[in-house]
Amino acid sequence: MNAPIENKEVGETQALVVRGATAPAPRRGGLAVLLALLALLLAAWSAWRVYLDERDASQSTALSQLSTRLDGIEGQIGQRQRDLDGVRARLGDADTVNKSLREEVLALGERVRHVEDAIAHLAEQRLSGRDALALNETEFLLVQAQERLALFHDADAALAAYRLADAALASAEDPAFASVRRTISAERDALAAARPTDLRANLDAIERLRAALPRMVAARAPEPAAQTSRWRDFLDSFVRVGHVDGAGNTAHEPAFSRAVIALDLRDAQAALLGGDPKRYQAALHRARDGIATLVDGQSAAVQAALAEIDRLLAAPLVPALPELGSALRELRALRATRALAEPKPLAPAPASSAPAPAAAPTPSAKPASGEAT
Repeated sequence: MNAPIENKEVGETQALVVRGATAPAPRRGGLAVLLALLALLLAAWSAWRVYLDERDASQSTALSQLSTRLDGIEGQIGQRQRDLDGVRARLGDADTVNKSLREEVLALGERVRHVEDAIAHLAEQRLSGRDALALNETEFLLVQAQERLALFHDADAALAAYRLADAALASAEDPAFASVRRTISAERDALAAARPTDLRANLDAIERLRAALPRMVAARAPEPAAQTSRWRDFLDSFVRVGHVDGAGNTAHEPAFSRAVIALDLRDAQAALLGGDPKRYQAALHRARDGIATLVDGQSAAVQAALAEIDRLLAAPLVPALPELGSALRELRALRATRALAEPKPLAPAPASSAPAPAAAPTPSAKPASGEAT
């Protein structure tokens, strides 16, 4: 770029020299102007060169700085790339861990479902066993109440057994037996409405009568007739002849009379326990006749005893009791129906040449309702 300028200056100088050779010598002022012009051109050229050198130096410095910055940026980019590779590796590890955790969670959920099924089966078996025990107890109490009423006419024991049967059946959680509870309640109400004889109260009343016998005053014996014969006096010393009433008791032996009356009252208690109304009435009548005949009827103890015996005679020993058994039949029918509806365990495989495992019973199979657990 500087070569054309130098060539131009050289050409101008040569032209001036040729002109100076041909032209007349200029004046001194023109030379000074020429020299000043040349100096100015040299100064401008020098300034231009300095400017170019400074610009090249600044460009080289900027290029070196830019190269340095680029090297730093490349180092940072490499570091970022390494960090990114590390993050990607961590993400890959996290994905692997997440997959393993997901598989473990799924396996844990499957195990939880198995545990829930096992607990449900255990709870079902426990409930079925408890229901079977409750049904067995209810059936036993109903049978006991029916037989107790039929054999001994003990309505109080039958009522107590019905109350216990209702409580036992209430502990069963199967709603199918609610109708049996209603039947039990109806039979219990019918039994209570018949107003059966309170055996314990009657037994206690008869026992109080036996205990009151020693406190009853004996009747006065009739005055003996005047003895007119020595032979009669001699015989009376060995044999005493007296009057015997229809009951077979003598009025002249109070201790013997009380013992006979006590035996009659004891016979009435036995007839009451055995449910024999004829024997019970006969024993009470004998005891009443003995008390009325052989003791002083004016005393308060005798009057109270006679009134108590009259009350016992007026009360029927075996009133018209309802027929029981409907609840028992309904309970047995329901249990038989449930036993047929329940699934039965699989039978073991028949023996063969190759050993085969026996089929296990299904976990949900309940024991038969008629069997005791």
